[in-house]
Amino acid sequence: MRRIMLALGISLDGYIARPDGSVDFLFMPKDYSMAPFFKTIDAALMGSKTYLAGLRMSGGKINTYGIETYVLSRSLPPGERDGLIFTNAAPHEIAASLRERKGKNIWHMGGGQLAREFLKEDLIDEIHLGIMPKLIGAGIPLFPSGFPERHFNLLESKTYGQGMVFLRYDRSRAKSKPSAKSKLKSKH
Repeated sequence: MRRIMLALGISLDGYIARPDGSVDFLFMPKDYSMAPFFKTIDAALMGSKTYLAGLRMSGGKINTYGIETYVLSRSLPPGERDGLIFTNAAPHEIAASLRERKGKNIWHMGGGQLAREFLKEDLIDEIHLGIMPKLIGAGIPLFPSGFPERHFNLLESKTYGQGMVFLRYDRSRAKSKPSAKSKLKSKH
C-alpha cells in the first residue's frame, strides 16, 4: 500500500516557518541529499497556506518536478492549473483515492494545520524531520494542538553537516488482539 510520509524541515523548537511564513532558517547541508527520498514518491500533498508561501518564495510558480501535486484547500477553487491539482476533498478522501491507485509513496509537505487533520484521521504512516540547530522563538508550529496521541517508532537517525539532525519515524499501530470469544471459537 502507498504510504503517506510527512517530511519537512523544522527549527529545534518545532516551527516550520517564522510567524510571517518565511523559512530563512532552513538550510540543506552539503552532505545531505533528498534524492533517495524523491525516488520513493510520485505524489505530494500540501495545504493552501504552504502553497501560497511556496508561490511567494518561488516568484509566482511552483515547480513540481514531475510529481503529481495536490493542494488541499477549502478556499481555493478545485481543478487543475499551473501543474497542480486543487481539491477540497477531506484528508481521508484524498488519502483513500491515492492509496487505491498504483504508485509510489505520497509526500505530505505540510503545513501544520493539514498535518493536524491527517493525524486526527490517523493517515500519516511515516514522519521524516530535518531538525535545524536553531531556536527561532516563535512561528508556525509543525504540530498545532488538536489531534489524539499517536505513537511512532524511530527507524533512522543521522547527523549531517552544520548540525542538522535527520529523524525518520514509522507509525506504530496496535495490532488487534483476538477477543475471548474468538479464542474460544477457534479451539472448537
